[in-house]
Amino acid sequence: MRKTIAALLLAILPVLCTAQNSVQFYIDSALKTNPKLINALVSIYAEDADGNEIASWNPDNPILTASTLKTITTGIGYRILGPDYRFTTSIAVKGEVGCDGTLDGDIYIIGGADPTLGMLHEVAYPVDSIFGIWADALSEAGISRINGRIIGDDRIFKDEAIMPEWTYSNYSSTSGCGSCGLPFAGNYSYYTVTPGPKVGDPLTITPKYGAVPDLQIVNDAVTGARKSSTANMSFRTNRITPAIYFFGSHPVGKGSRQVTTSNEFGAWTCAYEFFRFLDTKGITAAGYNEVTNLRRAGEALPSKNDMEIIVETCSPELKDIVYVTNKISQNFFAETIFKMTAKTLIEMDKGHEVSGVSYAQARAAYRSYMESEGLDLTGYTQSDGSGLARRNFVSPRFFCRYYKWMEGCKDFESWLASFPQPGGYGTLDNVLKKADPAVKAVIHAKSGSLSGVKAYAGYVESASGLIHFAIQVNNLACSTSEVQQDIEGFLEALGQYALKQ
Repeated sequence: MRKTIAALLLAILPVLCTAQNSVQFYIDSALKTNPKLINALVSIYAEDADGNEIASWNPDNPILTASTLKTITTGIGYRILGPDYRFTTSIAVKGEVGCDGTLDGDIYIIGGADPTLGMLHEVAYPVDSIFGIWADALSEAGISRINGRIIGDDRIFKDEAIMPEWTYSNYSSTSGCGSCGLPFAGNYSYYTVTPGPKVGDPLTITPKYGAVPDLQIVNDAVTGARKSSTANMSFRTNRITPAIYFFGSHPVGKGSRQVTTSNEFGAWTCAYEFFRFLDTKGITAAGYNEVTNLRRAGEALPSKNDMEIIVETCSPELKDIVYVTNKISQNFFAETIFKMTAKTLIEMDKGHEVSGVSYAQARAAYRSYMESEGLDLTGYTQSDGSGLARRNFVSPRFFCRYYKWMEGCKDFESWLASFPQPGGYGTLDNVLKKADPAVKAVIHAKSGSLSGVKAYAGYVESASGLIHFAIQVNNLACSTSEVQQDIEGFLEALGQYALKQ
């Protein structure tokens, strides 16, 4: 019934709207009267290319953004790093190489926070090609055996893969992969889960790609009844006793399935996977580890200046990474861009290289930069890069002010191309499915979803220039799907309005 009412309202808007424009009329007649939104926090603002208000509802309320925040993270990244920026990873030697080709020392994988390293995604370079370059460099350096270890060095960022402001459920899922200085496989781990022969048997959990075998597997997952639903979850424990805990069930007789979890130990995993790769090339090492583990064990660690860098590899360009970040709402990419952009800003200010960059420093760097550019930060509080944190409070008016400012970026068109469009690749593929194709073609919007939160923010093309908008709904007592059609009605009304300008 509500879908019918929303469709009817859109059909009669041109007739009913006189002093009010059609977008404001839709807000007043369809959203403000919606019983499912009465107890919710709703903030909306839309303005034309000249900054004139088109429509609003509580536009100055700074409320949760969900993933619409990624447009701020990636936009500043574009301005500071540039679309052609590449993250780097270096292989360094610490020790002496004997005449027999034996290195009496360690190999360090010095992370440059490349978020694509080892990822099973089309944006990433194949891991074997990267590892192959590293292995060839070792051979060219005359190294055929390593008496020491392969060590993952993630020191450019502070070790804080888990964000305190994320909810507990994010920690175990692949949505909650925090940034680190040397990530691997997007800080995902892949396990194969196999049911037992009868109900109640423990599941067999087998580490596959991106899983450090040193982690203790605590397995409370069981074989479920035939045709029962699958319920597999996992979460990490702490570094003192590195472990991964599995619980839930998988139906008997259904066969194996792959489970993907978040991984706190990216640098350790990278060292392990390269250790394995080297072994296939006939180069053996005594072991593998990461600097965080070694530091906590009290081992003195060399500085970068005390190592010999023998090769460096680069990620794809930032514009390709941002394209994926915004199109499919890739949280891990956003977190990495947030910290690397901040690292660059801090170095620009201090005039020298810095390491150990933290979330607190990233938050301060983003604010300082935007203030220095004259951007009014009223209504802006950013906690992380992806929008997962429950302390990202931004008002729709600030979003619009920011979007107008971003139009002054020389690479604006490239960045705008990363915004999803209704019916296209990305998170808006099922949005406005029945709308006029002309309406869908003018909308460029980032979506955001969390428990009790739904949001869209971005641009709408019009003959008079780009319209800026944001719609944020918080504290929903119902599922977001129950108000999805009504929120999409706002997008459709705004698109129809833009086509008439």
